[in-house]
Amino acid sequence: MIENFKTELNRIKSELNNFVTIVKPDFDKPDWWAGAPSVSRSLEDKKFYLSCRMREAESRRGRCGYEIRIFESNDGINFNLINKINRVEVKLPVFERPCLVQDPNSKKFKFFGCSEFIEGWGVWKLDDVTNPQSFDSSTLHRVLVPELPTNDFVRVVGYKDPFIFYNENNKIWHMFVIGFDRVERTYHFISSDGGESWQKFKTQPILENVGWHNFFTRPACVLPLEIGFLFIYEGSNVFWRDPVYNIATGIAFTMDLINFYDLTPNEPFITSPTPGNYITWRYSHWINVSENNEVYVYYESACHNDTNEVRLSKFKTT
Repeated sequence: MIENFKTELNRIKSELNNFVTIVKPDFDKPDWWAGAPSVSRSLEDKKFYLSCRMREAESRRGRCGYEIRIFESNDGINFNLINKINRVEVKLPVFERPCLVQDPNSKKFKFFGCSEFIEGWGVWKLDDVTNPQSFDSSTLHRVLVPELPTNDFVRVVGYKDPFIFYNENNKIWHMFVIGFDRVERTYHFISSDGGESWQKFKTQPILENVGWHNFFTRPACVLPLEIGFLFIYEGSNVFWRDPVYNIATGIAFTMDLINFYDLTPNEPFITSPTPGNYITWRYSHWINVSENNEVYVYYESACHNDTNEVRLSKFKTT
């Protein structure tokens, strides 16, 4: 059984090394990035909507994400720009990974993002809309920020890069998000009001910072299976070059979104097939395209010249 599992993972990994580029950075120069994709597929007309973060190379580290762009596609491959939000218009210093998701009850689309506030990094939300083209940046409001300190103890000082989905099993919204104390760890929140307020589901990080991901361990995506969920995580090693940004991807499994089992504890599941100084393969979003018996995987990957781009890879489910 273990050997069959390893064989299946190797097959998926081999298929994921084939890719097409979806979004390129604005300049083909080192440290200009397009990345951090989030994808939602319309429940009505099956269109694909992709949001991503654009980064420039001129600001200081941690302040480079300048714009969020939203694209539309009929086939999940060829995308057209339909909306964008610039950090200047919302008077925020930086953007990182957004989250675009459709509410299965109201059929409206929700949009979450993250930025740095006075309290530290936090998660914000726009008002729900019937079409992502209509998202209005003037409706931006905060939904999760770190608590202000009452002492000098170590605490979570920021939350960023949310992955949010609706769990049909318990009818609750779930958020997996990076919580930063002095390293980045994975935290789990739930919401019963459509994502306007969030309560911590577990007080401790859900995966340990150990093994190959002993520096950072971060959430990327949750893929529902017939039984349980694949939990796609990402991380880095303390001995890697620049482990803050040199991020690879691993896989875990959970039956209940409470107990998580690391399936790739000894080495990353996948890294960039086109590395330069970085092996980055991160911020992946896995979408089940059932009519094709495929899973579409959108992610940010390093290129030979130290730019990053949004890519699409696929693998067969049967």
